[in-house]
Amino acid sequence: MTLRERIKNEMMVIKALGVVYGDIGTSPIYTIAIICMLIAPTVENLYGILSFVFWAMTILVTIQYAWLATSLSKRGEGGTVVLVQILLPYLKNSRTIGIVSILGFLGVSLMIGDGVITPAISILSAVEGIILIPGYEETPQITLLILAAVVAFVLFFIQKKGVEKVASAFGPVMVVWFLCLSGVGLYYVTQDLSIFAAINPMYAVNFTLEHPFITFIMLADVILATTGGEALYADMGHLGRLPILKGWVFVFFALMLSYYGQGAFLLAHPDAIKSPLFEMTKDFAPLFYVPFLILAIMATVIASQAMISGIFSVLYQAMTTRIFPHFRVEYTSHDLRSQIYVGSVNWFLFACVIIMLFVFQESAKLAAAYGLAVAGAMSITGILVTMIFAYRGKKIKMFFAMVSGITSFIFFVSCLMKIPHGGYWSLIIASIPLGLIILYTQGQKRLYESLTPIAKDDFLIEYNKQYSSGAHIEGIALFFSRRADNIPAYIGKTMFQNGIMYERNIIVSVKPTSEPLGVHSELSPLAEGLDLLLIYVGYMEILNMEKILKEKGIEERTIFYGDEEIVSKKLHWKLFSLVKNISPSFASFYNFPHEKLIGVSRRAEI
Repeated sequence: MTLRERIKNEMMVIKALGVVYGDIGTSPIYTIAIICMLIAPTVENLYGILSFVFWAMTILVTIQYAWLATSLSKRGEGGTVVLVQILLPYLKNSRTIGIVSILGFLGVSLMIGDGVITPAISILSAVEGIILIPGYEETPQITLLILAAVVAFVLFFIQKKGVEKVASAFGPVMVVWFLCLSGVGLYYVTQDLSIFAAINPMYAVNFTLEHPFITFIMLADVILATTGGEALYADMGHLGRLPILKGWVFVFFALMLSYYGQGAFLLAHPDAIKSPLFEMTKDFAPLFYVPFLILAIMATVIASQAMISGIFSVLYQAMTTRIFPHFRVEYTSHDLRSQIYVGSVNWFLFACVIIMLFVFQESAKLAAAYGLAVAGAMSITGILVTMIFAYRGKKIKMFFAMVSGITSFIFFVSCLMKIPHGGYWSLIIASIPLGLIILYTQGQKRLYESLTPIAKDDFLIEYNKQYSSGAHIEGIALFFSRRADNIPAYIGKTMFQNGIMYERNIIVSVKPTSEPLGVHSELSPLAEGLDLLLIYVGYMEILNMEKILKEKGIEERTIFYGDEEIVSKKLHWKLFSLVKNISPSFASFYNFPHEKLIGVSRRAEI
């Protein structure tokens, strides 16, 4: 390996620290504090807590994601959608296919439910560190909430500008953050090296045997140490597996030093349970505290940014695979295909974050709602990964996947206890995209059944008759069709009923593939003056439709698309009609010039 390649690889590791590890890297701000609100920080209890944290990180993040999940990819891409696409070819039973697809829908929805609470708890927990600054101890909680809301507003406001330029600074900031976490933690660990004995899993086992009910409740807070672990797999396509794994080695040891340092500090200062990380940093170097607090706020913003970008990316996948309504998408980078902006989703997330801040008001109370979506998403990953290794006959990996999946499910069951204490907010937020997915997929199915398409052979017979006998409008017209074997009725209505036929007519059909990336197209003649353009596109690909047309030498004059007028007496189909009406059309979604677009209205009763 040359020096240049080595430097490039190391830079990718640093970038991974900023893009991937922001969420899990800010968990030490609140995790131990939340757990110690439930359990007194005695020697026995702290050893049990730290043992649980170590093994949760090892099983759920290191084994399930860093080892098992990242070994499964399609062209280097990862995420719940990728796991579903890998698994589907192995399935022959339609019922099993349906269950796996539903698990994929749930995974997408839970990510959004988690994504709303991540900025709220991360930013607020960091801002609350202000009360440890001398002279600011009596800062009203409403002031802290307003400051957190302002930070959140700035975070969501800059999304439209694109974060490509700012992102280059994320990695170095997180390097400094992890060095601070590990450095302060190491100092207190060296004061009591016996704290490392808590790595022994028997401390967790003994704690469970002595306090089974408390343990079950505590697991819902231990899971907070692993939040963001799913990013190791979800962001693999942007950075590659090796930089992410190298970064995890550094992050894992930094986090463990911070957690075990907090444990050692609490043994000597049992009254510092409200915020052990900030308390021990202040005790370590009082002059260093304010810069550390500013660094903590920056780290939480980076963590939130990664989650928002991830949600945009996942929803774009859902739109291109036709399980989610089209939202208006803006591209904020010419170089990075992952940098997109979905305005309606952005401000929906912001509104939810503000609601979370002012409903719960304290980071400790926010923890009551946090973790449920994370544990649910991890359980789904465990199920899908186990099934894939089972079908592939990899028994060792299947065994470890089963162990991690069962562990994830135990944590999820524990988190169900959070539902009456605020966890229902996570489910309510996740139910919105899930409801949209179900409504949209079922509505599209009913709509397609109600609009009788024209068989291609019948269409060509009528087309040849009309084309040979009629006058043609100068130029090229595009007609969009969901399928290539059947012709939508609106095309027949336009050409035969309205007599609109151009010199050259091209039917365009976009086909999402089972691969995450890649675009290729095929242009084939169907008849005189009529062609079929098939575009095969990966479900994570940002499709530049006009670029493809130019490559094929197509200079379109007019673009026709079907504009359905949905009529129904049933409330849920009326809601589907509303969603369709406010969503951009297929042609508008791909940013065609509006002056070229003509929607052909069709009435459909469902």
